[in-house]
Amino acid sequence: MADQDKTPDQEPTPAGNGAPQGEGSGTVAVLEGRIADLTDRLLRAHAEMENLRKRTEREKEETAKYAISKFARDVLAVGDNLQRATAAVPAGAADADPALKALVDGVSMTEREFLNVLERNGVKRLDPAGEPFNPHQHQAMVEVEQPDVAPGTIVQVYQAGYTLGDRVLRPAMVVVAKGGEKPAPENKDAAEPKAAQ
Repeated sequence: MADQDKTPDQEPTPAGNGAPQGEGSGTVAVLEGRIADLTDRLLRAHAEMENLRKRTEREKEETAKYAISKFARDVLAVGDNLQRATAAVPAGAADADPALKALVDGVSMTEREFLNVLERNGVKRLDPAGEPFNPHQHQAMVEVEQPDVAPGTIVQVYQAGYTLGDRVLRPAMVVVAKGGEKPAPENKDAAEPKAAQ
């Protein structure tokens, strides 16, 4: 009588399967979908971790390279004052007074050593007299008419600039020429109009 109570849907399942027959292929498809989803997530997590590692490494290198930026900016005034001290001595006055000559020589040596220390630490001085004006490295203070110089040429440097690696710590303060002959084009072919064919 117990066998009569069973309906056709309640047939026993094969041992170890745990799912009614006919649903096995659906379960496998679901599990394969989950495996694919988890594999995709794992690959994305690995890619994100690798990107994070590279970004952290790059930031670490930049921090090490540019760590002295603030300190270097603060000590640039020392170099400026050393330069001003030697420039304040009138020409020939040091030759007339041995004590003054010794002082000027000492200040000049100190300035040279100061610049050498900066350069050993990656800080380079910009003294762009005679170069074309570059707004990324120079700050134009004045424009002057100078017909014998190409426009945009730096004719005087008020204050030297400094760079640290590829970054500008302080732009050079300069005087720029605004008159004179135009600079020649770099590519003659591009400057000449082409004849109609």
